[in-house]
Amino acid sequence: MSQTVSVNFKLDIDVKRKMESACEAMGLSLSTAFAIFARKVGNERRIPFEISADPFESEVHLEMLEKRIADLKAKKNTHEHELIEEL
Repeated sequence: MSQTVSVNFKLDIDVKRKMESACEAMGLSLSTAFAIFARKVGNERRIPFEISADPFESEVHLEMLEKRIADLKAKKNTHEHELIEEL
């Protein structure tokens, strides 16, 4: 039988709760889910899913949001506009 080891790390409480809920729905414990992830990373030597930045949180979008919030607080440029799709 293989040896096991404990691993401790910190997670945001909301992330943990969402993961627990998803795992429960799949009939898995958090420990089993992390073990599956670790085994897959070790065997494939890659993260088994795509990791990318959220395009909404780009510097350009955040600056635009800050400007619009400032405009709303100043009660200017509050007209309706069409959404722009960049993706």
